[in-house]
Amino acid sequence: MARKILLDVDPGIADAMALCLALHDPRLEIVAVTATGGNVSPDQATRNVQAIIEQLDPVRWPRIGMADPDQPLRTDGRELCGPDGLCGAEFRMAELRHRHPSVKVISEEIRKAPEEVTIIACGPLSNLAAAFQREPDLATQVGHLIIVGGTLAGPGNVTAAAEFNIFCDAEAARTVFRSPVTKTLLPLDVSSQVVMHYGLLDQLPNKSTATGRILQEILPRAFRAYRQRLGLEGICVPEVVAVVAALHPELFTAERLACDVEVAGELTHGATVLDRRRLSEGQANMDVVLDLDAEGALDSILRSLSE
Repeated sequence: MARKILLDVDPGIADAMALCLALHDPRLEIVAVTATGGNVSPDQATRNVQAIIEQLDPVRWPRIGMADPDQPLRTDGRELCGPDGLCGAEFRMAELRHRHPSVKVISEEIRKAPEEVTIIACGPLSNLAAAFQREPDLATQVGHLIIVGGTLAGPGNVTAAAEFNIFCDAEAARTVFRSPVTKTLLPLDVSSQVVMHYGLLDQLPNKSTATGRILQEILPRAFRAYRQRLGLEGICVPEVVAVVAALHPELFTAERLACDVEVAGELTHGATVLDRRRLSEGQANMDVVLDLDAEGALDSILRSLSE
C-alpha cells in the first residue's frame, strides 16, 4: 500500500524537483501539497505549487493548500532564483476561485487518516506551528514529520549560525521542535552531501514526459544561477533528499537528540541547538540525521525519476 505523504513546500527549485519525484513515485500517495512562503512570497508559493502540479497532471491530484498571505518571514530566496523562485520558468496555470488555507488542509488530512500521514516540511515551519497551536492534540495524530532544515555542525546558509528554513520563522520552528510530534530533522550540512551536477541532466527524463519538461526547463536555469551567483558547479537539493528519506530510510543514519531553536540571539537567531553531550540535560525530542549514503540517495533520485 502506498505511503500517505503531505508536502509542505515553498517552491523553490529543489522543492519543485521534490514534487516531481514524489508525484512520480507509485510508492507514495500524495494526499496534499500545502504552500508556505519562504523562498518566495506566500502568494507566489501558492502559484508555484499549483503551476507545478498542473504541469505534472498526476493521475490522482493532491489537495492544494494556500499559504497565509500575512505569514511573517525574515528573508526570502529570490536573490538566487529570481522573483518566481524558479529562475524565470513560466508555467501556465488556471486561476482557482476557491482556495483552502494550508493550515486547514493540513489539519483535515491528518484527521482523515490519524497516524498514517507523513509530512515532509520543505520550507519554514509556519503552517505546522499554526496547526499545532490551534489544535494541540493534532501533533500526536501525525504519523511522522521530516523537517528539512537546521545544521548539524556546519555553518548556516543565511547567517553564520542559521539555516534558511529555520531562520525564516524561528519562532514557528521552536514551536514544532517542542511539540510532541514524531519527527526527524534532516540538517543542511548532511543533506548537502547529495549534489546534482550539470552532467546528470542527461540521466533525467527528456521533454517528452511531463516530469522531463519541468526538470529540463528549471534545472539548467538553476545551474546557471548557482554558477553565476555562488560560484558553484552543482546544486544541493535537500528537499529531494527528504523524499528519499521517506522512501529509503535505510540510507540514513540518525540519532535521537535534544534539539531546540535560538529565537533571542542577536547573532544566532534561528540557529538549531543540538545537545550532543554525553550527559545531556535536555530530553531527546527528535531523530537527527547524522550521515547518509550520498551515492545511494543520488542513485535513488535518478532511478525513480526515470522509471
